[in-house]
Amino acid sequence: MEKLALIDDAFLRLENRRQPLHIGSLMLLEPPAGAGPDFAYQLAKRLRQHTVTAPPFNHRLVTKRGLHYWEEDRHFDLNHHFVHLSLPKPGRVRELLAMVSRVHSAHLDRSYPLWRMYLIEGLEDGRIAMYLKIHHAMADGIAGITMLNKCMSNDQKASKTMLPPWAIGARKSRTAQPPVPTPAGGLSALRAITREGIGAIAPVIKEVGATIKDYRSGNENLALAGQAPRCIFNQKVSASRRFAAQSYSMPRIRAVAKAFDATGNDVILAMCGGALRRYLKDRGELPKTSLTAGVPVSVRRKNRESKANNEIAFTLTKLATHLDNPAARMRAIKNCMDYNKERMSKLSPGQLMAYAAAVMAPGATTSLSGLASDKALGNVIISHVPGPRETMYWQGARLDGLYPVSLIIDSGALNITLVSRQDKVDFGLIACRKSVPSVQKLLTYLEEELAALEQCVEKTRPAPLRKKTETKSPSQKTTAAPKRKATKASKSNAA
Repeated sequence: MEKLALIDDAFLRLENRRQPLHIGSLMLLEPPAGAGPDFAYQLAKRLRQHTVTAPPFNHRLVTKRGLHYWEEDRHFDLNHHFVHLSLPKPGRVRELLAMVSRVHSAHLDRSYPLWRMYLIEGLEDGRIAMYLKIHHAMADGIAGITMLNKCMSNDQKASKTMLPPWAIGARKSRTAQPPVPTPAGGLSALRAITREGIGAIAPVIKEVGATIKDYRSGNENLALAGQAPRCIFNQKVSASRRFAAQSYSMPRIRAVAKAFDATGNDVILAMCGGALRRYLKDRGELPKTSLTAGVPVSVRRKNRESKANNEIAFTLTKLATHLDNPAARMRAIKNCMDYNKERMSKLSPGQLMAYAAAVMAPGATTSLSGLASDKALGNVIISHVPGPRETMYWQGARLDGLYPVSLIIDSGALNITLVSRQDKVDFGLIACRKSVPSVQKLLTYLEEELAALEQCVEKTRPAPLRKKTETKSPSQKTTAAPKRKATKASKSNAA
């Protein structure tokens, strides 16, 4: 038996009837050319032949004297974990997302290893889907994407010989954090800083002092926990979920980022900030001050080797939802993220964990205790996970979408997670159906905000210089320029 780490144990203890704490992913797949109508059936038959499982997919939860342990499930039943089903007609993407919403709402049975995988056919366009969910105590989002990458290949033929997820296994990254501030998070930070030595504490104290100074001086680029305005996202969640997904063009995002001297992630945050502003304004519930988002940021140093697979820390950023102008919002978000990166670049991963715990503690205490009823710890989580950078195949089918399905908690009724892959950014939005109604509207608003940023870029570009025209004699004929046919704008890959 293996005792659970404090962080992993926190995910289990925070779970309740309304708040399942598993995460998932939805893969959209295009069968190979010439695939028959029984492609999904034959695929399911082939996958069921893999009965050997790798950790943590063969780990079952046991409790002894109030403590949680993992032990190997000696009576592993693949039929419980692998499900093959078909969508109801007409088999639109709408029916697929409705099915994922229902399945993601259901708890995982703790009598079995905490995961399930669904192979779904019946889409009207001939594509198939694979939805996998796994408890956050077993794996985090980064480990999940890494595992899925190992299940795929850039060679279509070779992909047919790849093992399924449960035969490959997954390993949690070393920087996993609980969904809300807990003693486990503080203890993990303490352990991390202790491993780096007593001398590592001084830089943390210095940066905490600098943060306090910036707060007192009113630095507008500083976002602190417990200072976010309460809105409809900061309610208790129900047990029902609504999942929405959509793909957006990465080249378009990069073009906007270049024009603003920003990063692609800055542009994505600006898209989210603008979309959330539209959503809340339409409902007459837009706060006067900016919403705050929790954002994971890579802290891996350039030209430095690291033993950690992933060096990621959570930071807070303002989404500038109080600003109506998209360009002004974009610049405000960029400034806030630049401020965070500058501060984080001075600290090691262990120091960052300690710094984050120290800075978040006062706001978390005030917010969670209810002492400031008009303030929230934060408003929304926005996570960006890197995905495959080339065309990939799973079991012979081409990957056409990789949409994260995250978790939500009380006072965090909306989660936006995205995967960047090739020339697409795949957004997955999960929300409480009751607290955040019609969450799918955000997909349209995200597209509109990207278009608005592109319009801002166009307006700031200098007009092309006109060539000096020559005076033509009456005898010279002017040839009319050929008319260009209007082209339809390319549609994003929707899910």
